[in-house]
Amino acid sequence: MTLTLVDEVSSRLQALSPAALDLRDDSDRHAGHAGSNGGGHLTVRIVSPQFDGLGTVARHRKVYSVVHDLMPTRLHALAITALTPAEAGL
Repeated sequence: MTLTLVDEVSSRLQALSPAALDLRDDSDRHAGHAGSNGGGHLTVRIVSPQFDGLGTVARHRKVYSVVHDLMPTRLHALAITALTPAEAGL
């Protein structure tokens, strides 16, 4: 059985020990735009203690590190909000 893109990315993001995870498929809003190769467009809001002490770029690198091989074929774009539990009020 093949996982959907959302299921695959969600499963991989578990490696970051999320305290909260919201993953949304926005592909339908981007269909046919210039530069798109047909891969999906996802938006993620992830809260993890692994982001403590890291800046925005380092947080995004951690997220990309678990999905990089999906790009650019299955995953064309990923919008990321990466927060610590304290920043998210958890």
